[in-house]
Amino acid sequence: MELALVLPIFAIVLFALVEFTLLFYARADVVEASRIGARLATMPGITQQNVEAEVKRILPPQLGQGAVIKTEMGKHSGDVVMVAVSIPMTLASPNLLWPVGYNLKGQNLYSETRMIKE
Repeated sequence: MELALVLPIFAIVLFALVEFTLLFYARADVVEASRIGARLATMPGITQQNVEAEVKRILPPQLGQGAVIKTEMGKHSGDVVMVAVSIPMTLASPNLLWPVGYNLKGQNLYSETRMIKE
């Protein structure tokens, strides 16, 4: 009797633990990729294609395939450069909590980094 009451709650907690662990791990990858891309964008002679290729190289393959990368390259020294990376959450984690109302569809992990061009 008690098992029938506790087992669904235990399953939800376990699913949440797995889903959020994978999402936090993927978020760290997205943040690191945007930082490395912004550092690269501050260097002279670097193009937007170089930055996008480096960001995709840094991301794990399952995240890189769906990544949307936006860059604003400064033209002169002292200008602000920006690299933004966005990936769908469904690429980072299985959608385990949809029965309880937490759906990953249509949601993204997003990181934006701004630095000053050298």
